[in-house]
Amino acid sequence: MKFFAAFALAGLLAPAALAQHQTFVVNPDASGVNMTLNTTHELVNGTFHVQSGSIEFDRSAPRMSGSVVVLAGSGKTGNDSRDKKMYRDILEVEQHTTVSFEPKTYTGAIAPSGDSTIQVTGIFTLLGAPHEITVPMLVHLDGASATAKAHFVVPYVQWGLKNPSFMVWKADNDVAIDLNLVGAISK
Repeated sequence: MKFFAAFALAGLLAPAALAQHQTFVVNPDASGVNMTLNTTHELVNGTFHVQSGSIEFDRSAPRMSGSVVVLAGSGKTGNDSRDKKMYRDILEVEQHTTVSFEPKTYTGAIAPSGDSTIQVTGIFTLLGAPHEITVPMLVHLDGASATAKAHFVVPYVQWGLKNPSFMVWKADNDVAIDLNLVGAISK
């Protein structure tokens, strides 16, 4: 009888435990990356296209896996000659076609619905080199729909990329990133 009661209890609790593990599948067409680079003469704003993204997470444990992949050659700043220099000299898109982020862990709690603010730690790969970074993220879950927004700074020169400064036009060594991911939750 005790075995049956334990089995019945496990059967009742299993769906709740499984509901904690979910996958956020990113819609690339609704998502994007904005960047802002401060220079001596202007504030350079640009956008990049998200190629793909799928992140598995567990609300009962601070684990994540998966990746968000951005096309390095999709960056647009509104200046074609600047964009060509960015592709060729800074992002080296001939050798490194993508930039990616692979989340590993998070701190904070992800609510079953509504807004949650968490800190996501993972590997940001730029020019093929991995860099650990922690990103503050606002997550919104609404039924099967989800969004994730983050604002963070990438120390691109420290990470081995070239600074685009020339003559009297000087650029900062860090670039601000605004990540906006839109997608769906599946179980």
